[in-house]
Amino acid sequence: MSSVLPSSPARLTEASPPWPWLLAIGGFLVMYVPLYWWAAEGIWQSEEQGHGAIILAVMVWLFWTLRHTIAELPAKPLPALGWPVFAVGLVVYFVGRVFNISILEFGSQPLVVAGALLLMRGMPAIRAAWFPLLYFVFMIPLPSILVDAITGSLKGLIANIVESLLYMAGYPIARSGVILSIGPYQLQVADACSGLHSMFSLSALGTLFMYLMGRKRALHMGIMLAAILPIAFAANIVRVVTLVLVTFYLGDEAGQGFLHGAAGMVLMLVALGFFFLLDMVLDKLLPAKPVRAEA
Repeated sequence: MSSVLPSSPARLTEASPPWPWLLAIGGFLVMYVPLYWWAAEGIWQSEEQGHGAIILAVMVWLFWTLRHTIAELPAKPLPALGWPVFAVGLVVYFVGRVFNISILEFGSQPLVVAGALLLMRGMPAIRAAWFPLLYFVFMIPLPSILVDAITGSLKGLIANIVESLLYMAGYPIARSGVILSIGPYQLQVADACSGLHSMFSLSALGTLFMYLMGRKRALHMGIMLAAILPIAFAANIVRVVTLVLVTFYLGDEAGQGFLHGAAGMVLMLVALGFFFLLDMVLDKLLPAKPVRAEA
């Protein structure tokens, strides 16, 4: 004689059809796949916004790794907050769609996703997915007004620093505004060499690195976060100095050819190298707190 045991809540959850999740994912794809396609054929092919496709891949991976965690959370829907957040996200999306404002279209993503999570799982899901929701920010293209305002100042500062460094090293260099004259060559510090977008890209990589590492002291994380922009700026100085020296020794064609594009890779490698080195030093100075074993 066998007894029939009641099904556990976990088994009931696993057995229940995932129609709400499929509907939410399908709606998201209908809304945003055309936007991703437009970006892939346009802004994501530029040097300034080329990180967008990488951010999208990281976003997909982040939510994929959290799928079981979110699905196993107790369902505590919060429609009183979920519907307003979801509605605001839809309004922002459709305004951006109608008026072709990509900033609004990309910016609506965290609101739409957060609203859907609140409606299906409540605040526990928001707490579990807080980092991917914030990481959507790195997919939003920088406003051109902001870019123009910051780029001009950065170019002048970089040109001044590069001139000072190479002059102290004994090179025949002079500067007029953002134009550097070295030997028989003249080089202009262009918008792409301002370092603004490299700062944005390194911020995305740095915050992802800190999230994946975890279990660091608050002071450690704060120092790492504050160091992202200075490290990116310093790496960009290395990039411009490299291009100036390549042009001086190998000619203008070398400086504007393959090596010019390769300098962008040098920039990111130098920046990441500084970032990882800082993390190693802080690990020695500020060791992580031991995690107590729980029964």
